[in-house]
Formats: sequence, structure tokens, C-alpha cells
Amino acid sequence: MCGIVAYIGKKEAYPILIKGLQRLEYRGYDSAGVALLSDGDLNLYKKQGKVANLVEFAADKDTTGQIGIAHTRWATHGVPNDVNSHP
Repeated sequence: MCGIVAYIGKKEAYPILIKGLQRLEYRGYDSAGVALLSDGDLNLYKKQGKVANLVEFAADKDTTGQIGIAHTRWATHGVPNDVNSHP
């Protein structure tokens, strides 16, 4: 079972999306990712493992934007790795 969190609004989306993913951690999954729209640019960050791995990976990346989607994945297709992570 996968989990999806989305945000569109006036606040920065990334912290809201990460908090949503953290709330889904009890369900179990093999990877997590986030896509953020900022000034027409789409920034996509995804990582195998727990949300903490994603947070660490994105720490020095551009996480600005007021529109975004985040996703956790169970290995329903393909092996669990960074490439097969969602979104």
C-alpha cells in the first residue's frame, strides 16, 4: 500500500509534505519521494528507505515551492532502490 500527500497553498509545501510522510511511516514502505513546483521548475527528490533518508538527501537541495506531492512506495513493481522510488 502506498501513501500520497499533496499540498497547494500559500505556505512552503516541503515541510508539510515531509510531516505527512512521517505520519505514514507506521504503514511500512521501501522508499519515499517528493516533487515540488517552484517558479515553473519541477524539483524531484526520491530515496530508498525511510523518510529520514529523503530528508537528509534533500537537505542541501532547493525545496522551495508552494505546490507539491509526496509519495511512499511498497515494492509493487521493480526492486526497492532510488530509481524505482516514487513519485
